[in-house]
Amino acid sequence: MASDSQASAAALQATLFDFAIAELVRQHRQSFAPLWTRDSWAKLLIWLALNCGAGHDRDDLEAFAAALGPVLTRRMRRLFFERELEDLGLQVMADPAEQQVLVLPLAGEGPVDRQAAAAALEQLGLSERVVEPERWQALEAVLAVPWAQNGNGHGDAPGSAGGTDGTDGTDGTAGEGPCA
Repeated sequence: MASDSQASAAALQATLFDFAIAELVRQHRQSFAPLWTRDSWAKLLIWLALNCGAGHDRDDLEAFAAALGPVLTRRMRRLFFERELEDLGLQVMADPAEQQVLVLPLAGEGPVDRQAAAAALEQLGLSERVVEPERWQALEAVLAVPWAQNGNGHGDAPGSAGGTDGTDGTDGTAGEGPCA
């Protein structure tokens, strides 16, 4: 019986941690400018590390990032670059490490309304960071919107060499490392 109680307590703690970290990311993701960039993601990680007692030097920050692990890091990153716009019925996933912004319906299926997608991108401040609507691609229930050449705020295309995170984006591991 004690084993079941311990397992239940561990599951509750895991659920609480998952909820807390998700809320922490959602509550603070707007605080790290410029939004929708690799720099904003790196700033969040540094802020978290410093608030968790990690040192200021590179080795301490890298140790913190490694301690997060790939599963938690991927989940945090997805939450950081994802927005749900209930008023438009859309979900926008705009990770600058990816080749394109994805716009999906929150409910149901079918094609995403392009006018609603344009309104969502405008509302989120992404309109100037993506290509013109004529180049958007409908893929079943998803609208794929490529980043503009300067869309990631680094003067280079997302996933290309030259990002400030030390990745070159060419090895297929976008989003794998904590600062990718």
